[in-house]
Amino acid sequence: MAIGIHDQFETILILDFGSQYSHLITRRCREHKVYAELLPCTTKIADIDFKPKGIILSGSPYSVYDKDSPHVDPAVFELGVPILGICYGLQEIAWNLGGEVTKCDHREYGFAKVQVNKFGNGQVDALFRDLGDEMDVWMSHGDQLSRPPADFHVVGHTDTAPYAALAHNSKPIYGIQFHPEVTHSVRGKEVIGRFILDICKCTPNWTMEEFIGKEIARIREICGPKGRVIGAVSGGVDSTVAAKLMHEAIGDRFHAIMVDNGVLRMNEADQVYEMLNKNLGVNLTVVDSSDRFLTKLDGVEDPEQKRKIIGNTFIHVFEEEAAKIEAAAEAEEKKGADPKGRVEWLLQGTLYPDVIESISFKGPSATIKTHHNVGGLLADMKLKLIEPLRELFKDEVRALGRLLDIPAPLVQRHPFPGPGLAIRILGPVTREQVKILQQADKIYIEEIRNAGLYDQISQAFAVLLPVKAVGVMGDARTYEQVIALRAVQFVFPAPILKKISSRITNEVAGINRVTYDISSKPPATVEWL
Repeated sequence: MAIGIHDQFETILILDFGSQYSHLITRRCREHKVYAELLPCTTKIADIDFKPKGIILSGSPYSVYDKDSPHVDPAVFELGVPILGICYGLQEIAWNLGGEVTKCDHREYGFAKVQVNKFGNGQVDALFRDLGDEMDVWMSHGDQLSRPPADFHVVGHTDTAPYAALAHNSKPIYGIQFHPEVTHSVRGKEVIGRFILDICKCTPNWTMEEFIGKEIARIREICGPKGRVIGAVSGGVDSTVAAKLMHEAIGDRFHAIMVDNGVLRMNEADQVYEMLNKNLGVNLTVVDSSDRFLTKLDGVEDPEQKRKIIGNTFIHVFEEEAAKIEAAAEAEEKKGADPKGRVEWLLQGTLYPDVIESISFKGPSATIKTHHNVGGLLADMKLKLIEPLRELFKDEVRALGRLLDIPAPLVQRHPFPGPGLAIRILGPVTREQVKILQQADKIYIEEIRNAGLYDQISQAFAVLLPVKAVGVMGDARTYEQVIALRAVQFVFPAPILKKISSRITNEVAGINRVTYDISSKPPATVEWL
């Protein structure tokens, strides 16, 4: 059996009761260089194949005393590791160990001051050591403890919550009513640090420097001396880092395939090939299937239909290329050459947020739109899945990319949807419409980079609207299309927007008006389709 992540790094187990903040607990632990993993609160301790160094129970929208409320496996309290309950997690500890939880007179949501209790010798509990006499924290609860369990003492209180923080008299079991994982709790990250570093005694070695060598060794063990891997690359940071990591592990036994679907950004296929193959040494094949995709997309307006066409066509093209690689391997064997091995594995750039969503206690989020990743590929191709980035958040992937010497412009690249510009053309997809949007998007990104703003924006792109507007160019009336610009969580200075608008209307034939989308998420989504 291949070495797993838990064999390499000590783990804090976070049990999720459906809180909107659960993923933040994971992030805060990792910021202390301690590996943390999120599992549903219904997980049975007997079903996990590792022993955590500590357990954190998350908050929840439920009440512990409700009939259908979620509860933790009682074996958690018999595992002999430190436990920290946050908000609902504190109440869950009390509910399990004989305390009492009741509804508050009023819901507490917002800032509060926790007074840290001192004991006879003037000392405070290890959870709050050296954090001062009081802390500004964030509360979000409608229930609270009315009676703590036996053998617990109070280590913190507020004016309205007399049991805001508890500690067991002899066991490393703690509970806090506030949310230390949110930035509103000013010293909350330090509270989590006290728990995982001082109480759980975790070794702070979760760094990408530690991860990279161990992951390369794990990949080599999984793939063996001859096994080959194929994987799709898009030029985005996730697939690029995954491809480079795989190349470092097994060299040319990894076959990267980029499918040019005709709705990429301008010159993107050429740029990705130059970067990955020539500069980074990745064994990459670019398949120009733009005519095939654009023919199928011609005149299609419905966004879900666009996604299905692109996804299904991608599967067919990818399968065809994989078959060519297999045929070449068979030909090598027939000629008597030492074969490099058959393709056994499919690389996917799955990240940890995708994993969190799929295993959430409340289930995957409602489908707003079909996921951009291609579905059904693994089952159709009967390949084994390998996901070297599965445990990583996006910022960790970027850090890993820098260690792999991937250039900064590529590591910091904004996300780009799998269906590409097809879902940024509001209306029928035609070759002419793709060309217009490619030109406008190129100008937009160029000017953002020229202004030194690209890395301050999580995502920026242009959208081609299915409307025309009256304009005047050279004293002549025009009736042409409109471009909308979007920059997530960023507002441009007026002079920059003016320059971008001027360039687009002057350089892109068919556009005479540029608008700027200032909608927040929610109620809007990042993409328009």
